[in-house]
Amino acid sequence: MHHRISDGVHNNVHNSVHHDTRNDLRNDIRNDIRKGVRNGMPARDLGTQDWQRPWSDDAGGACVEVKKLADGRVAVRQSTDPDGPALVFTPYEMTSFLAGVKAGEADFLLPDF
Repeated sequence: MHHRISDGVHNNVHNSVHHDTRNDLRNDIRNDIRKGVRNGMPARDLGTQDWQRPWSDDAGGACVEVKKLADGRVAVRQSTDPDGPALVFTPYEMTSFLAGVKAGEADFLLPDF
């Protein structure tokens, strides 16, 4: 019985560390939401610094700009509308999106030339 209790304690400690990390991220996101960082917010409210253009169109005009936020989330905005809405993605959402794009899962969005 003692052995089972110690296994349970070990598992609970291990699981609580893993859950604490996820809970910390959730709490950070909730705190940012209370401060106004949310999906669809005006991009200008995230500041003008640190926006990057990882890709752009051939004409160099319309680009998607991204900004990594302090809590690890990523904000995305349209360069031609820097005051417009920002989409805010969690690290997991961004990782999943990029993996899908790399795997060709978004190819249906491309125009047929």
